[in-house]
Amino acid sequence: MTPKLGMAAACVLTALALGAPTAVEAQFSSSSWPSRTVTIVVPFPPGGGVDVLARIAAERLSANMKATVVVENRPGGGGTVGTRAVAKAAPDGYTLMLAHTGTISINPSLYANAGYDPRRDFTAIGMIASMPVALIAHPSFPAKTVADVIAIAKKEPGKLNFGTSAIGTGGNLTAEYFKSAAGLQMQIVPYRGTAPLMNDLIGGHVPVSFGVLPPAMGMLQAGKLRAIAVTGTRRFSLLPDVPTAAESGLPGFESVLLYGLIGPAGMPRDIVDRLNKELRAMAQTDLVKQRVQAEGGDVMTSTPEEYAQGIDREETKWSALIRKLKLRVD
Repeated sequence: MTPKLGMAAACVLTALALGAPTAVEAQFSSSSWPSRTVTIVVPFPPGGGVDVLARIAAERLSANMKATVVVENRPGGGGTVGTRAVAKAAPDGYTLMLAHTGTISINPSLYANAGYDPRRDFTAIGMIASMPVALIAHPSFPAKTVADVIAIAKKEPGKLNFGTSAIGTGGNLTAEYFKSAAGLQMQIVPYRGTAPLMNDLIGGHVPVSFGVLPPAMGMLQAGKLRAIAVTGTRRFSLLPDVPTAAESGLPGFESVLLYGLIGPAGMPRDIVDRLNKELRAMAQTDLVKQRVQAEGGDVMTSTPEEYAQGIDREETKWSALIRKLKLRVD
């Protein structure tokens, strides 16, 4: 899945995937687990994409394991409060978290006091979904491809405005990444929320935007907005005619939000394997595939090691960009 890692990096990723051995392993095993309620922490308020995916996972895990799995929202600090709490929890399999690229691979570099290390403080269990960011335009915007967008931006340097969600979010950093990768001078306009961004995009006040798909799907289907490209490695299943950025003008460009299940460092391997097996089974059901698609993503499964490598790869990529841009949230 990834190139060969150096010995030190490989050791760190093995610890993230397997969990460092602790006394907990002698106390808990898959034969007795779970004997009480399992909590999936969502470090955001109810209603967002992370929350929805966590509730899908909790529902299916409850049914398949014949156990009680609940979701607990612990918002604050852009996701750092709940994530920090999970890092400090007992690694017994009863406290898990629905993680995504923002909380686990972006925030540690973006926030001055995130309070956790994505490689050392968690056990990677498995991926659940991937969600591309989309390049979305007002119908009047003349560009039809990513190559067209680049040409327009280069023709009048500094004049093209790109709307995004707040600074440090996936859409915002994707715009910064696009600007850097294509060597463009363009204005990135961050909005306080998705709703005002969509309103200005629909109204034509900002011609083009990078953002996740769910808030725009209705407008795309109604023809009030137009998707130029998605930024994943493959086309999004609900928009099969929309090419990837790499296909339509910027080879190698990729910006995907990965969602998965993690726990505190040191979780017993047999519990990790049990949960990973359940995640894989969950992803095979049509109902889960449809519900994930409705949130703008496609189901994705992995081994714990593959998810650990994904977290490492994404943190390396985004932390480099954050340092280059000198972004910091106190």
